[in-house]
Amino acid sequence: MIADALKMAVGTLTTVRVPAPKLIDRRVAGGAMVLAPPAVVPLAAVASVIVFLGELIGLPAFASAALAIGAVALGSRGLHLDGLADTADGLGASYDRERALEVMRRGDSGPTGVATLVLVLLVQVGALAGAISAGHGVAAAAIAVFAGRGVLSLCCARGVPSARPEGLGATVAGSVPVWAAAVVFAVLAGAAALVLPWWQLAWWHGLVAVTLGYLAASALLVRCVQRLGGITGDVLGGCVEVAVAGVLLGLSF
Repeated sequence: MIADALKMAVGTLTTVRVPAPKLIDRRVAGGAMVLAPPAVVPLAAVASVIVFLGELIGLPAFASAALAIGAVALGSRGLHLDGLADTADGLGASYDRERALEVMRRGDSGPTGVATLVLVLLVQVGALAGAISAGHGVAAAAIAVFAGRGVLSLCCARGVPSARPEGLGATVAGSVPVWAAAVVFAVLAGAAALVLPWWQLAWWHGLVAVTLGYLAASALLVRCVQRLGGITGDVLGGCVEVAVAGVLLGLSF
């Protein structure tokens, strides 16, 4: 089960080619959401290396941050960014649940989605640039990638419904035990607290940053459950991106 869950997580969240899982059921889907942070180790490594090389050659902080954020987006097929735009379009389109879901199902992005996408990307790049200027950009890039995917277990915790009877949301909604989602948060926050002192930051700085990311994702999650009746694959992507923005804001100084 663990092997299938890891394959599903890597195949869904990254462009890394892995064998297809032998079985995909709710246990495997829940395991994939719990294993999302280790599944994106390649993305975190790429982002950190780009930041490190940018500092090494004297690249402007904003340019290094943009390249790192862009590489992560490419490494995840842009799915989370697309989900963020579709979720924003759905929430902005209508208070009618079915109408909002229909707008989200379309492949195009409307003005609300584009504006939200640009704003969130600017926050991510600007915040990471601030972390780079402050001297801990390498750590900030990695922590943001890990914590951003860590919120998937929260979004798929028991009690969170699916907005549709089909799709990725229906497969993973409510598939993660609450205790497992709590463990993922504790591990990520603890790891950040342990790592950041190496960059001359207080241990609590990492805890605050990861918590900010989770709070941002939770706010969007609650809004989507209220408006849409549950989660979809797009909602999960949107939660990932706002969580990354929240973490980087917490580490931007």
